[in-house]
Amino acid sequence: SLGIGNIGAELYRLAMPFDMKYIAHDPYADKAVAAELGIELVGLEELFRRADVLSVSCPLSEATRHIVNAKHLALMKPTAYLINTARGPIVDQKALTRVLQEGRIAGAGLDVLETEPPDADDPILKLDNVLLAPHALCWTDQCFAGNGAADVRAVLDVMHGREPRGVVNRDILATEGWKRRLADYGSRFGS
Repeated sequence: SLGIGNIGAELYRLAMPFDMKYIAHDPYADKAVAAELGIELVGLEELFRRADVLSVSCPLSEATRHIVNAKHLALMKPTAYLINTARGPIVDQKALTRVLQEGRIAGAGLDVLETEPPDADDPILKLDNVLLAPHALCWTDQCFAGNGAADVRAVLDVMHGREPRGVVNRDILATEGWKRRLADYGSRFGS
């Protein structure tokens, strides 16, 4: 997996009955979670070389935009599959389309595309080795309740001067302005 945050880790938990060997690349990985799930952390290029099924589970950022690109796709086995349920721009879709058209990887499962909605004549829509689905897996009452609870927890964490969980842009946490505001909220609303 490319990324083993909350979603990536849950993917591994769901796949446990299949008794697979798990490898992942995530520079921010919680090593305890990786160990608990039996995930071998590897370098980025090694992940692309070794994966039979590579699932993209990382957030979109400047560092991850097009991280799945022609160079990395060229490392994949011809029997490998790419799954992207994260964000479309993480994958260079033109490069992916080329390797799929040329049969250099076995296939792809996508519920996100680089451009949404896609043009009707987008070549990826016409490929037999691509499975497309709507990015709607979490549109359930339980998901909305969970999102609401997570949002409330984050607000309460900040109000009490604690770092909220799930911060994607972690660089902001080191800035003086953020530290000052967090301390201010903590002193005003209690810890």
